[in-house]
Amino acid sequence: MDENGGSGTDGCPGDAWVFDVFARHCPSRGTLEHVTGRWGSLTLGALYEGSLRFNALRRRVDGVSEKMLSQTLHALERDGLVHREAQPTNPPRVDYELTPLGRQVAGQLIGLIQLVEDRMAEVMVARERYDEAHAARES
Repeated sequence: MDENGGSGTDGCPGDAWVFDVFARHCPSRGTLEHVTGRWGSLTLGALYEGSLRFNALRRRVDGVSEKMLSQTLHALERDGLVHREAQPTNPPRVDYELTPLGRQVAGQLIGLIQLVEDRMAEVMVARERYDEAHAARES
């Protein structure tokens, strides 16, 4: 591993690719950010349910702006996780769906989402306990 956290190769064809998300310049870090960011994870989770058009996806991911959803979809498409299918109709119809890689990544996210939702009662108790303890310190 070199001083930048890479394999010491320049990433040219034929070189052995070594990815380490903890290395500052590793491209896997950017993909992880796209996947685990608020809008990326919600977009992938929504598309796990099936193909959606832009406005249907925007309604499903409640609270995302048109601009943020567009940026998120572009990043996920660039990373090979989302496929954009434009139909030559009037008006144009654009559908978004997960690629096989995107489906695998989203499947892992769905497990995490379900775990968080299933354990939210514990999280709420922990938050109350934390808030009470910190309120007492500030008094």
